[in-house]
Amino acid sequence: MPSTLLRDSRALGVLAVPLVLTQLAQVALTTTDTVMMGLLGTAELAAGGLAIVIFNQLRTMGVGLVTSVGNQTAAAAARAEQHAAGGTARPEVPPAPDDVRAIVRAGLAVATLAGIAGAVLMVLIGQTLPWLGQDPAVVDLARTMLYALAPGLLPCLWFQALRQFTVGMRRPQALLRITIASVAVNAALNWVLIHGTFGLPRLGLIGVGTATSTVYLLTFLALYLSAKKDKELAPLLSLNIAKADPEAVRRLVRLGIPIAATYGSEAGFFSVTALMAGTFGPDALAAHTAVNQLVYIVFQVAVGLSHAASINVSRELALGDLDAARRIKNTALACAAAVMTVVGILYVTVPRLVLAPFLDTGSDRALAIATQLLLVTAFLQFFDCAQNIGVGLLRGLDDTRSGFRITLVGYWAVGLPASWLLAHALGLGTLGIWLGLLTGLATTAVLLLRRYTHSLGRREADALPATA
Repeated sequence: MPSTLLRDSRALGVLAVPLVLTQLAQVALTTTDTVMMGLLGTAELAAGGLAIVIFNQLRTMGVGLVTSVGNQTAAAAARAEQHAAGGTARPEVPPAPDDVRAIVRAGLAVATLAGIAGAVLMVLIGQTLPWLGQDPAVVDLARTMLYALAPGLLPCLWFQALRQFTVGMRRPQALLRITIASVAVNAALNWVLIHGTFGLPRLGLIGVGTATSTVYLLTFLALYLSAKKDKELAPLLSLNIAKADPEAVRRLVRLGIPIAATYGSEAGFFSVTALMAGTFGPDALAAHTAVNQLVYIVFQVAVGLSHAASINVSRELALGDLDAARRIKNTALACAAAVMTVVGILYVTVPRLVLAPFLDTGSDRALAIATQLLLVTAFLQFFDCAQNIGVGLLRGLDDTRSGFRITLVGYWAVGLPASWLLAHALGLGTLGIWLGLLTGLATTAVLLLRRYTHSLGRREADALPATA
């Protein structure tokens, strides 16, 4: 058993480690933008932050629409490998490289439609900002920032579609190099466009948006060129979206809409709890924001493990190996638990050191609240990681609807009411909000993992008559 766990962990880590590091690099990308906006002034930071929140919400939903490209690619590639090797586990599904090419075309077509629709929506939202009670000076700056960010959504989603393709083919290494390079390029472009160096116009806040859009285009081109140089990926890569198979597009959209809704629901859940924390005063909100940022950074580990587990499940099911699909769940949870234990020990033993980059240590009350919240977070992050892995596992089964329904129950029917009751009815304040978050995430994790185990068991039972 230990040797099996070690082997499975190594197989998961080959995919998960580059994905985790890529996610962390992307956090560094957005952090660079925030730092640059802060250097411009308070109004620019407020306006830029508002614009980025809107952009990230639409980007996240768009990413959800193309996420299943990775699962579909992994399954098609596994069937093609098995067919080439003379395997017979799934003879009723004749595989071919054309299957993967069709998925890539469909993914890029969906990304194109989502990118255009999202860019138009960003412009329209910019026009409606004055009706949302925002400060007029902030509105003007945020609107121009949105106009600069809007063109970047299209190459951003193209990049995500290609990213899922490379991950599905189990070749994610170029992603990390490109993402790390993009952080440096983004910082340099921000500085040049903000301050107008090298004879360029001084764009200020618009320069941040322009730099971000440019970096998204460059990262897409870099990933495309990297894939074209790869002997395994190049024959399967097709940008001709005019030839996209309508049925493949419909399938991706059918799978992607619940994923997009799940991502949006989770973001909304945490946004509402932030508003709740704000009702307890600026110290409570500052503490909530600092701890939430820590959770967000650590959450990238869960994202990487979730994507890797999801891809591996799709692959093993295509090969007909249900035992391996069952082990993937246990391996992913064990790896997550190991990382979260180390992080939790840091939260409990050196809270001031952990909070220092995010919170002014001179604010005694905010620091005291944040330290309390870290104790809750030491346990909460286990469930946060487990529920994200659960969503990924179900996605590996092509079951995206169950994941969405379960997260609605866990987040909104359990977590949010629990946060309100503990914070207000029991008078626990911000601590109550985070205990409610823990309750909601724990409920979600248990239901998702139970659903995955049940679905695998049902598939195994359905397969018995065919093998008897």
